[in-house]
Amino acid sequence: MRYDFNHIEKKWQDHWAKNQTFKASNTSDKPKYYVLDMFPYPSGAGLHVGHPLGYIASDIYARYKRHKGFNVLHPQGYDSFGLPAEQYAIQTGQHPAITTETNIKTYRRQLDQIGFSFDWSREVRTSNPEYYKWTQWIFIQLFESWYNNDSNKAEDIKTLISKFTLEGNTTVNAACDDNIEAFTAEDWNSYSAEQQEEILLKYRLTYLAETEVNWCPELGTVLANDEIVNGVSERGSHPVVRKKMTQWSMRISAYAERLLQGLDTIDWTDALKETQRNWIGKSVGASVTFKVIPAVTSSEVEMSQKIDVFTTRPDTIFGVSFMTLAPEHELVSKITTEAQKEAVEAYIEKTAKRSERERMADVKTISGVFTGAYAEHPFTKQPIQIWIGDYVLASYGTGAVMAVPCGDQRDYDFAKHFSIDIPNIFEGVDISEEAYGSKDNVKIANSDFLNGMNYKKASKRAIYELENIKQGEGKTNYRLRDAVFSRQRYWGEPFPVYYVNGMPQMIDKAHLPIVLPEVEKYLPTEEGEPPLGRADVWAWCTESNSVVSNDKINNTTIHPLELNTMPGWAGSSWYFFRYMEDAMRDETFASKDALNYWENVDLYIGGSEHATGHLLYSRFWVKLLKDRGFVNVEEPFKKLINQGMILGTSAFVAKVYIQTSKTETDEQRAKTPIYCSANLIENTENENLKKLIFDKIKERFSDAVIEKHHASNLFLTYIHADVSLVNSSDELDLEAFKDWRTEFKNAEFITDSDGVFKVKREVEKMSKSKYNVVNPDQIVEDFGADSLRLYEMFLGPLEQYKPWNTAGISGVHNFLKKLWKLYHQGENGAFYADSSPLGKSDGAFKTLHKTIKKVAEDIENFSFNTSVSTFMIAVNELTAQKCTSKDILEPLLVLISPYAPHIAEELWEQLGHSTSISTAPFPEFDASHLVESSKNYPISFNGKMRFTLELPMDMSKDDIEAAVMANEKTMAQLEGRTPKKVIVVPGKIVNIVG
Repeated sequence: MRYDFNHIEKKWQDHWAKNQTFKASNTSDKPKYYVLDMFPYPSGAGLHVGHPLGYIASDIYARYKRHKGFNVLHPQGYDSFGLPAEQYAIQTGQHPAITTETNIKTYRRQLDQIGFSFDWSREVRTSNPEYYKWTQWIFIQLFESWYNNDSNKAEDIKTLISKFTLEGNTTVNAACDDNIEAFTAEDWNSYSAEQQEEILLKYRLTYLAETEVNWCPELGTVLANDEIVNGVSERGSHPVVRKKMTQWSMRISAYAERLLQGLDTIDWTDALKETQRNWIGKSVGASVTFKVIPAVTSSEVEMSQKIDVFTTRPDTIFGVSFMTLAPEHELVSKITTEAQKEAVEAYIEKTAKRSERERMADVKTISGVFTGAYAEHPFTKQPIQIWIGDYVLASYGTGAVMAVPCGDQRDYDFAKHFSIDIPNIFEGVDISEEAYGSKDNVKIANSDFLNGMNYKKASKRAIYELENIKQGEGKTNYRLRDAVFSRQRYWGEPFPVYYVNGMPQMIDKAHLPIVLPEVEKYLPTEEGEPPLGRADVWAWCTESNSVVSNDKINNTTIHPLELNTMPGWAGSSWYFFRYMEDAMRDETFASKDALNYWENVDLYIGGSEHATGHLLYSRFWVKLLKDRGFVNVEEPFKKLINQGMILGTSAFVAKVYIQTSKTETDEQRAKTPIYCSANLIENTENENLKKLIFDKIKERFSDAVIEKHHASNLFLTYIHADVSLVNSSDELDLEAFKDWRTEFKNAEFITDSDGVFKVKREVEKMSKSKYNVVNPDQIVEDFGADSLRLYEMFLGPLEQYKPWNTAGISGVHNFLKKLWKLYHQGENGAFYADSSPLGKSDGAFKTLHKTIKKVAEDIENFSFNTSVSTFMIAVNELTAQKCTSKDILEPLLVLISPYAPHIAEELWEQLGHSTSISTAPFPEFDASHLVESSKNYPISFNGKMRFTLELPMDMSKDDIEAAVMANEKTMAQLEGRTPKKVIVVPGKIVNIVG
């Protein structure tokens, strides 16, 4: 019987779907286990072979846990709001919902054909109104919450209002804005409702504020830091600038310490934990206040103007010789003198074109401008220059630093570059060449009351003195900034917010969801408003509690709705709770029973690129929901594994040209490229290649006077070619390549002497933009889903990056054929399995049980690649043993089932079972089958091994010696001599001395 994998896989995929084989129960008596993948964004390109890597790993573990007797929840859904669908809508006018639905159908088909054991009955889509209703509801909970530092948790905003009513805010210890003035209960009660709302916004866990954001003009939206790569947008590589905008923000900074402490309670990789620790960035030090000295030419600056800085080195306070503000700092425009105004404004404009990440990463460029203003040193009272510099970020700390060039290399380089004084405050330390950044083994000097003290004592004393003069205090600071939560997009969750006299009001839960309106275009309006500003019906009527036409806005009963939408991470910050509900109830995001049963995710698998985005925000939201009593867990994911990446092998075509006097501009050069075979680039001397290309250019410009001496540098770049146009010998199909893109139609190509055009090969990220993707549809068609699953695991350890090579899949496919043949040793290849029991000493039991042991260990350790090798060894051994016993063949299938479920199901059925193999118990390991009955002893003479002798393992030391001495090979070695000594170590060696 032939191994017809296409028929077998379709049969069992249909069976699983029809019988809902993998549907989890919320009322099972079995122990629960929740396995989850980071759900995909359904892009138009569909899946490539790199995408299923993590899904296959999680599926193996989910199936394994079912075999081990667990009630497994293994759901799947789609993170279906996203910028690509919106960009496509902008280009074509097609509604993003239509594009998204089409893409989801493709994804579902591809996921199903790989044989994943997902519980599709719980599917979620973040763009479905019935789902984002609860995203909107969670936003409202954040708005209706404040963080009480005394109780160390979020509380209902009503408790804060009660405090204000009875006590004012002087006794309130809250996570809040910095610029809040003290007020009494009497003051509070005398404020208007609007004034009270303005104050409460400074305490709420989601709030409106003018903040510096990453604005991408081309995309027309704000981007998060993790959506920017090398200073441009991740999507489309468009320029990004810093800009002040009124945005919704999330006060995640309130949870900084709990987010840090929580890392100690979860089973994540050390690398991932360290990434989050660094992002949260806890620092212990002091807050220091510097008073600005009013300049004669800057009448706007009052004596009370102050600059607050945070420092981890208060012991170096006397080493401050200048201050640097972020170019975006609110004080810059107020303190800059007329003489410096033009230079400062030009620098600010230049800096706005660089992202925060780019500025942080650039440690080589030294730039800045003096504002003309000075600050007063808190102790010496001496004037200190105030500069602006792009290495200081408005979003970190206070947006200002006190510069101590003798103790910080960046300050040192800045001071040297701009000839600023560098006072030395370290006793016996030479700072003539570089700063001294260590805290250890040094005493403070030239620092008044700190002289002679070490770091710890000096820091403590400095803080004490700062507090005495009311110009500072000890403080713990965090790098973690509040998260901007607004996006100027159409395709995202609408905010459940309307505005009365400019103040935000929440729409009641009973009237959710607020559904995205129809718009004629998906671009920002001509006035610069987000796309929702184009909606004709986008106002809230407080009488009918419904969305009504904009032209009815009257500011009494009909009010404007929020025009921004939520960011991509909103829906993914809580989706794991929605999966817990088996009936998708409309009255709650998940029932108490479901939340109590499933609690949180036991195993989460996804990419490490989400470390400072989704993984941090979801932890924040879960802690908020826990504080407010909606869930019972503090962390969303108990164990997290970051799968590596399957890389593609790209094909590059060499694009070359010579810069000449006639073709020296970029525009002209673009019109005169020559495409060369890779062999020419690698094997031809540069000058010869120059001449060859020059001759081609000369042919093209025959009417121009181009002399050889005009040729200068050879310019070489590489462009991607579609890998489907390249054969296994790296030869490019030139005609197909010319048809692929119109720009190549009439281009000049230089081939090798034999007419072959070679490409250059490189391994890099598999991506549609690099034209190196391998479609799993073709792999499944040619080799089967089980082969794909096994091969992806066989490529290497789960966490590592590894290159894809389609040719390699034939090895695992041949293994599956061998496996099939093992069960079909009957006449003419018919299925055959012997029911008669085997003797315990049969070698097949040893093969089986060493496989059970290894596979169980591998799965528990997520070492899936070595399991595949173990299966191959087992099948080879059993084939050699001509094993046909059900005692061996049945448990072997259960072992293989998590990896290759289709063939396992088919053979399981042929063994006579009427129920799915997915719930068959995992075989128990019996160590007795691995106990050796004999030992092959190395027999040595004077330490040199001469032969081996197999003896029973239970033989005594004396009997071993007697057997060895009686052996004819021993007699031949001794040649009649009597040995001085015979050393016997039972179970190990025999050494005959003399």
